[in-house]
Amino acid sequence: MGIRRNRIVVKVGTSTLTNENGQSNLREMEKLSRTLADIQNLGNEVVLVSSGAIAVGANKLHLPEKPTEMRMKQAAAAVGQCENMFLYDKFFGYYNKTVAQILLNAEDIKQEEKKENLANTFEALLEQGIIPIVNENDSVSYTEIESEDRLFGDNDMLSAVVAVLCKADRLIILSDIDGFYDRDPRLYKDAKLISRIENIDESVYELAGGAGSRRGTGGMRTKLQAADLATRSGIDTIVMNGQNTDGLYDLAEGRKVGTLFVAHH
Repeated sequence: MGIRRNRIVVKVGTSTLTNENGQSNLREMEKLSRTLADIQNLGNEVVLVSSGAIAVGANKLHLPEKPTEMRMKQAAAAVGQCENMFLYDKFFGYYNKTVAQILLNAEDIKQEEKKENLANTFEALLEQGIIPIVNENDSVSYTEIESEDRLFGDNDMLSAVVAVLCKADRLIILSDIDGFYDRDPRLYKDAKLISRIENIDESVYELAGGAGSRRGTGGMRTKLQAADLATRSGIDTIVMNGQNTDGLYDLAEGRKVGTLFVAHH
């Protein structure tokens, strides 16, 4: 084992990966792949947690809208995951990067033996310079798709769990807004971005409000829960706009972007 490099977990949601028609947003996926390849070239280890399988699969199956029936959700997830990995493999391949697919469900994290095996798998992949791409295993894990208060909530919590598992230095959650605001910027023109939050207490949760964008399932509340888990494990967490992947370069160079939730050490 050599010196461990800066380890970054990046989470991207459905609203960044798909367009308004539910199709794969090729431009954003290509930009994200190029930027993460570059971030790795700067000497970082990169893990990508990616949503979007059900939305992409529903479109590929020519369904008129996102399915509500369990078996169709799982079918859409199976098709969409295949499509997403094909595109990631292609885009990262342009920049001479190898990717790996890891699909998780809640049981994998709860059982100590499975958890240890997973951590070892991540270590082995990162040692080899491979970029693991992680998603919830929606084609088999019905509890995650159906539950109202899902453990992973559009992969926000999953990204925090992965960050803890990998002993990451930093978790970056790409959202469809610029960061955490004092009120909903889509409803209030005078909403102000909060650039730094030291403690995630009840007053911060109250600012988070309800669900997020129409195509995804993760609102700002699930991002807060993820930041809460990560920061308590000593991992700085940043929420920033997924449409501005160049912001990842700024972060890598130590500039302020989005909202930083400060790690507790």
